[in-house]
Amino acid sequence: MANLRDPYQAPYQEIIAVASGDGRQIELIECFDCIGGGMWVAKHYAQSPLVTNVRKVGTTIRYHITPGSVELPLAGSTFPAGICGAKVSDTEIAVSYLGMGGGGVGASVCRAKAKGVLRAETTPCGGGKLAGSTLHLRRMERVIIGIDDTDTPEVGATWALTHNIAREVEDDNSRYLSHTITQLFPVAQRTKNCVAVAIEFATTEPDVLISRVQKLVEQYTLSDKTGMVAFRGFDPSPLEEYGWMVKRGEITLESMKSIQQYLDIRIGGSGIIGAAAAIPFYTRFDEALELCGNP
Repeated sequence: MANLRDPYQAPYQEIIAVASGDGRQIELIECFDCIGGGMWVAKHYAQSPLVTNVRKVGTTIRYHITPGSVELPLAGSTFPAGICGAKVSDTEIAVSYLGMGGGGVGASVCRAKAKGVLRAETTPCGGGKLAGSTLHLRRMERVIIGIDDTDTPEVGATWALTHNIAREVEDDNSRYLSHTITQLFPVAQRTKNCVAVAIEFATTEPDVLISRVQKLVEQYTLSDKTGMVAFRGFDPSPLEEYGWMVKRGEITLESMKSIQQYLDIRIGGSGIIGAAAAIPFYTRFDEALELCGNP
């Protein structure tokens, strides 16, 4: 007969927190193993007053949170669990959860054991108890790296190379969060499909991370037109208008002047046009893959 070690616990795999530079916005990224639990939490935690947005991205749930502390009017079935507090310091982000019954189990021990948790205070949970926890996580910064034109008509695939590089550079200080392929306007000079890639990280060492990615791109690219640019910050929306321009028509390097202030250009081939365009579409997969021009 099987011997279940913790039959009434389903620990989260990892929890990561990213903050804006001014500390007024938090994105909490929870990596779940139990898909039913993850979907249940996304449904109910969205009711928390501090939560301004909830998104499901792959096997993660992402919460945009405003720092603060609130009382949650919890009620069985209708609002059984939520986020009741969040605080940002120079080096840490603290998030507090509260839940009823099974929701209390998820709000306490299931999260306290996740990778990425520096320390946690939890209350007893199980049965019909009201329970919760406060998790202390490292304050991390978002870095999105756009890459284009690493292949040739004969060999290579940028989407695969970027994913493998992201996995290679990932460590405890830089967590690989997402990979987004963006369909660009199909210009005549394209290899075939005319796409660029954005890889997203949460990191405490942005300069180290970007340099490591650059070194590997330079080592493995097959093209002399490769472009690599990096965006550091919570929200890349200042690049969105430019991104749509590149999806909707052919542009020149001159058009990049309006956005260069937001970018760290590391490899300056003509591929930087598409590399920069991919960045604002990170995790916005439907928009990223939309084809806006005829091949």
